[in-house]
Amino acid sequence: MELKAVLAQRLEEARRRSLALLEPLSEDDLVRQHSPLMSPLAWDLAHVGNYEDLWLVRALGGDAVGAGYDHLYDAFRNPRADRPSLPLLDPAGARRYLAEVRGRALDHLEGADLEVDDRLMRAGYVYRMVLQHEHQHDETMLATLQLMDHPGYRPEVVPRTGSGSPVTTGPAEVEITGGPFVLGTGSDPWAYDNESPAHVVELPPFTIDTRLTTNGEFLEFVEDGGYHQPRWWTAAGWAWCREAGLGHPGAWVAGGAGSWALDRFGHRLDLAVDEPVQHVCWYEADAYARWRGKRLPTEAEWEKAASWDPLTATKHRYPWGDGEPDARRANLGQAGYGPLPAAATPDGSSPSGCLQMVGDVWEWTSSDFLPYPGFAAFPYPEYSEVFWGPQYKVLRGGSWASHPSAVRTTFRNWDLPIRRQIFAGLRCARDG
Repeated sequence: MELKAVLAQRLEEARRRSLALLEPLSEDDLVRQHSPLMSPLAWDLAHVGNYEDLWLVRALGGDAVGAGYDHLYDAFRNPRADRPSLPLLDPAGARRYLAEVRGRALDHLEGADLEVDDRLMRAGYVYRMVLQHEHQHDETMLATLQLMDHPGYRPEVVPRTGSGSPVTTGPAEVEITGGPFVLGTGSDPWAYDNESPAHVVELPPFTIDTRLTTNGEFLEFVEDGGYHQPRWWTAAGWAWCREAGLGHPGAWVAGGAGSWALDRFGHRLDLAVDEPVQHVCWYEADAYARWRGKRLPTEAEWEKAASWDPLTATKHRYPWGDGEPDARRANLGQAGYGPLPAAATPDGSSPSGCLQMVGDVWEWTSSDFLPYPGFAAFPYPEYSEVFWGPQYKVLRGGSWASHPSAVRTTFRNWDLPIRRQIFAGLRCARDG
């Protein structure tokens, strides 16, 4: 299919996903702030339209559809806690704005030159950027839906309940040989600025878990008093653990006689011990790894374990190769509204033998979010540059809520070490 047609199709698919996510909700649910950590869902929806207005209409020479909305939907000007007090578009107005912007954007796409020697337009980069932005906000909206304080959101597919048996198949960890490794990319047409430039790093040998940490494994940490022993925590992590009153991962619900359940989109499920743990912040992930006698991998270690084929000395876009993700290889796109059991998708394993390195849960790494040598912001500094620093930790891999077009082995996510509303878990590593 011709590139313009592919991009138009993907834009329409993304919009259907966004609207379908919110379709079951009442107007009150859309305009109310369900958590001070998150925006009202109607803000997210209109923000998606405003971003598209900026980049697929105005940046390409068209007249603004909603320049008067820019101050309302600027994420840097308006912290999430302040957004409910803004004179936002109501849900119907947000949908009309999205539709008008999309019509204008598709009109511009018809006449666009995608072979011009312009980085923004070449190979449709700006359209890919906007696509990923919408899918990323869909994942953010899913996190908001998980935090709703009443069971008003009922996904059509009831989340799986998992099994009562721990995962025991296959080796628990694998050793990765040391040596030079090319971190990042300089050629992926979907890559954001922070994934570039590709550069060689020298890694010592290390060992990494083949599987994601499961609920059952994390439960051992909980039952061993891990949340009450400062020796497993960094000083900042322990202070946060005490301040926030942490005692278990987010969305875990204590039952009788030491039993645990999961609250997932209003469904109460038995704790599936074979399912990857999620809704843990970086401090929790780091403390658990220490308790295990291990550590979190660096992002360079993670990327090498996920992408490097030592037999061919080549790097893969995905753990399994360069073929697009599908259900056999990765759990993406919110199909089941939760993670699959650990080791559930062996067809998606990396050359090193690691499983589920794309999909199911984001994986915390030990790395601060810092620029690669030679980094240059593009097309705007607010995507990556303003976040550089040790206050943010890098996550890799994507979650069950991530769209396939928004993940790859070079993709870098980041967040504050206290954030646990995101669909994040971990796998452990240790020195070789």
